[in-house]
Order: sequence, then C-alpha cells, then structure tokens
Amino acid sequence: MSSTCRVTGARPGFGNNVSHSHRRTRRRWDPNLQRKRYWVPSLGRNLTLRVSARGIKEIDRNGIDVVVARLAREGVRF
Repeated sequence: MSSTCRVTGARPGFGNNVSHSHRRTRRRWDPNLQRKRYWVPSLGRNLTLRVSARGIKEIDRNGIDVVVARLAREGVRF
C-alpha cells in the first residue's frame, strides 16, 4: 500500500542521513498517516480514509462532505 494521503496527496520525502563524519546514507521521511473512519451523510455510509494529520485538520475545518465532493471531482474512487 502506498504511503500517500488521500486528502492532501502528501508523499514520502527522500534525502540523506548525515553522520558526524559526514558519511551520507539514504533515508525517507514518511507522512504521518492515520486510518480514520468518517460518516459521510451525502453517501449515506461510512468511509475509511488513509489521511495525514494535516488531512484530518482539513476535514475538520471544511467538513467531510466538502472534501469528499472535491475528491470525487478529481476522480478518486471510494
């Protein structure tokens, strides 16, 4: 399963760990993904989304119906 937020589209960032001696090894920064279950009145059912903490804040701010409508316009399947 890809580590991508369904609401914001946040993906892992890549870079280097740099040690004290400046040796570099590859690493990745994963988004803070959570599995959240929302009741969506417009669909009449529960929807489980894999969203980041920022995505949860966006849903709290705008409402789940607004976010689901935007995702449906973008062609995301539920």
